[in-house]
Amino acid sequence: MAGKEHLYFIIHKPYGVLSQFTDEDGNPGLGTLFKLPKDVYPVGRLDTDSEGLLILTNDKSLNARLLHPKYQHQRTYWVEVEGTVQHKALEDLAKGPTIRIKGKEHRSLPVEAKIVVASDKLAERNPPVNHKKYTETTWLELKLTEGKNRQVRRMTAAVGHPTLRLVRVAIEELGLFPLKSGEISQVSAGVLMRKLHLG
Repeated sequence: MAGKEHLYFIIHKPYGVLSQFTDEDGNPGLGTLFKLPKDVYPVGRLDTDSEGLLILTNDKSLNARLLHPKYQHQRTYWVEVEGTVQHKALEDLAKGPTIRIKGKEHRSLPVEAKIVVASDKLAERNPPVNHKKYTETTWLELKLTEGKNRQVRRMTAAVGHPTLRLVRVAIEELGLFPLKSGEISQVSAGVLMRKLHLG
């Protein structure tokens, strides 16, 4: 009997959509966007109010290989934050600020942090960020190997710049673009494993 064929997809998860196929508490799931085999599921998750790269597969081994903390796969995020970010805040982010998770202090691992221009690749969010309320914002690129609960948002808030929009644009060398919000692309096992450094 032949083994099951492993399928791999990447999607650009929109804002407001759950990282699961079923709807819950009034929020739509991925099943409202994509019709895929029932054994395909997300690897990891993005918060409902976050956007960007999510891997879908029926390869159960990928979950353990990609998500286990000992492997420390790098994830890249573009983050729109309140205010104009100065050099000191970038330095503090890069060093890894102390954040609170479940009531306990946690010193974040160092990250790569820089200012970027995201407007040429990202369409406006639906619903859009209220730029009448937040007149000055900055886009940052953060590269992390940790994946604590709402870590990026906690980190930017810790240096005085709360997150307004959060988009995961890469896992290792597996990139989000040119996918637009709500789009999906099937990828081969070879390409996926090579770009995730799992080959």
